[in-house]
Amino acid sequence: MRYSSIEILMGAVVLVTAIFFLILGMQSIDKNQTDGYNISLIFGSSAGLKNGDDVKISGINVGKITKLDLDLADYNAKIYIKLNKEIKIPDDSQARITSSSLLGGNFLDIIPGSSETYLKPDDIIYDTTDAVSFTDLLGKVVFSKE
Repeated sequence: MRYSSIEILMGAVVLVTAIFFLILGMQSIDKNQTDGYNISLIFGSSAGLKNGDDVKISGINVGKITKLDLDLADYNAKIYIKLNKEIKIPDDSQARITSSSLLGGNFLDIIPGSSETYLKPDDIIYDTTDAVSFTDLLGKVVFSKE
């Protein structure tokens, strides 16, 4: 079977393009892992959050969720996040899990407090609010007696 020079050239272009995107992806992964600092949060339920979901303050992305874990002492969800290094979070801040749309997709929303003392790397936010389930609310409305 013979290959034409155009087929060989097109194969080479596809291969070079794939290598370019692989290198670009690896550089962005390395950058995201080195910038910023880690904190964790304690929730009753992780409510559909997953690694890589956004962390926002006032609707602006300020970090990413890096790990979800179960605290075996009290069976709460422990969520680890990485915040951008220029973001300073007051130590009396609150956090909640919020839905980005009716079709799904959650993110972590941080409500900054008014303290002049800021969280340090590896600190924990305990003042958290679990997500409100749309199906639970719908069930309460449908099955309520009034």
